[in-house]
Amino acid sequence: MSGEMDKLKGRAKQAAGDLTDNDELEREGQRDESAGKLKDTVDDVEDGVDDAIDSVKRKVN
Repeated sequence: MSGEMDKLKGRAKQAAGDLTDNDELEREGQRDESAGKLKDTVDDVEDGVDDAIDSVKRKVN
């Protein structure tokens, strides 16, 4: 969920930076959005690993 918030915050900063012609704010927004995407990817990998572990546990038992 925090990834989605970072992406939303980043898009808002990018839009504000674009409206105010503030390149630094736009870049900050891009970084925030990228961080959100990375957090989402890490969460997806963690979920996949957890599923794989559960699958192995079921096969062993």
